[in-house]
Amino acid sequence: MKPELPTFAKMLSKIYSKYKPYYSDNLRLAMPIVVSQLGHTLVHLADSVIVGHFAGTIQLAAVSLVNSLFMLILVIGMGISYGLTPLMAQENGRKNYEECGKLLSNSLIINFITSLLLYGFVHLGTLLVIDHIGQSPEVVAYAKPYLGYLAISIIPLMIFQTFKQFAEGLGFTKQAMFVSIWGNLLNIILGIIFVKGMFGIAPMGVKGVGLSTLIDRCLMAIVMSIYVMRSQYFKAYIKSFKLTFFDKVRALKIVKIGAPVALQYSFEISAFSGAAILIGTIGAVEQAAHQVAINLASVTYMMASGIASAATIKTGNNFGKKNFNDLRQSAIASYHVIILFMSITAMLFIVANNLLPYIYTEDRAVINIAAQLLIIAGFFQLFDGTQVVGLGILRGIGDVNVPTFITFVAYWVIGIPLGYLLGIKLDLGVNGIWYGLTFGLLTASILLFFRFQNKTRLLISKAA
Repeated sequence: MKPELPTFAKMLSKIYSKYKPYYSDNLRLAMPIVVSQLGHTLVHLADSVIVGHFAGTIQLAAVSLVNSLFMLILVIGMGISYGLTPLMAQENGRKNYEECGKLLSNSLIINFITSLLLYGFVHLGTLLVIDHIGQSPEVVAYAKPYLGYLAISIIPLMIFQTFKQFAEGLGFTKQAMFVSIWGNLLNIILGIIFVKGMFGIAPMGVKGVGLSTLIDRCLMAIVMSIYVMRSQYFKAYIKSFKLTFFDKVRALKIVKIGAPVALQYSFEISAFSGAAILIGTIGAVEQAAHQVAINLASVTYMMASGIASAATIKTGNNFGKKNFNDLRQSAIASYHVIILFMSITAMLFIVANNLLPYIYTEDRAVINIAAQLLIIAGFFQLFDGTQVVGLGILRGIGDVNVPTFITFVAYWVIGIPLGYLLGIKLDLGVNGIWYGLTFGLLTASILLFFRFQNKTRLLISKAA
């Protein structure tokens, strides 16, 4: 007699039993990073909500335009800073504490120089280009001062990122979470005061949220750097830290990981920025609706990015210890977690698509379009989550070049051209542009998963 086939429930139970230790370890590490990563997006979400309710649709469209342009600058900077994390995890796995401090020194110098270059790029490039990309002059007029404040804020943000990635690479993830929470509360309070004009301050409109973001990021940088330099947890790691220590070999190690990671993020974010510009040529209402939907989607994306960062740390640590079987099992567990999480958020977007836009605006025209986009966003949640986790796992073993090429192909060879074809040429509008982006995310998630399978199996076979 043939044995009874296992039911779906039994299969899930078997999988859960196999990966349970990895689920708990990964989630314990990931949850504070999720909150911390979410903080970057919540800054822009808060800006959109405050402006949408207190300043109107045109200024909300200005926030959409600026966030679409600045997000590219932000992720380039964050990507460079991520070059430190897997190296810290690997050296910590080898118990090479002195090397950790030297890497921190070089990372701080690299990130500070990067922040100055990005600030210069915004002023010499973006602020000049913004007049010539087919956007409404009224929207551009509000966008420029807001973008100017965000440009300056990249400098303290990169200092914060340096110490955040250092701590997280060593497995200390809660501290940056608390700093991000308090920073975001301050940003919201100051944003409302400046935009509305309270306590004797003249109403500043969209400029107000830019100023509040700058103040918030300066304070976050100060608090995080003081914590790392004074905490007893890091004494063994920062003995070799010197503010002026710069070594070409170590700097190159950081840049060899950070630069491709910056490209990975920039290819995806620039695709969404390009989509926002395409949508802006359709109309200000469509652009505002895009801002609402993409802002909500970016919240779940940054949460997924936190899970990916935890996967990077666990992968890097196991890679440094040469525990390749644990590396693979932990990585698969991260895939399981992200699939479950993004499935839940997808259902939320689809079920509440007519309600969520009210968080940002009461403009019915904007709400109707945003509700349609949230249904599409619900479907690409799974692809967005699995591709970012795939990138995080591969980053942990130092595999960044091929994944960078994969992201370029997925977004700029497939996603944007297909979105332009469907949305502009075939006249499907904003929905068509989002269909193209969804297919780009699907392509990236599949190719990165195959890359992960091949790389981890090769590591195990070589170690056997």
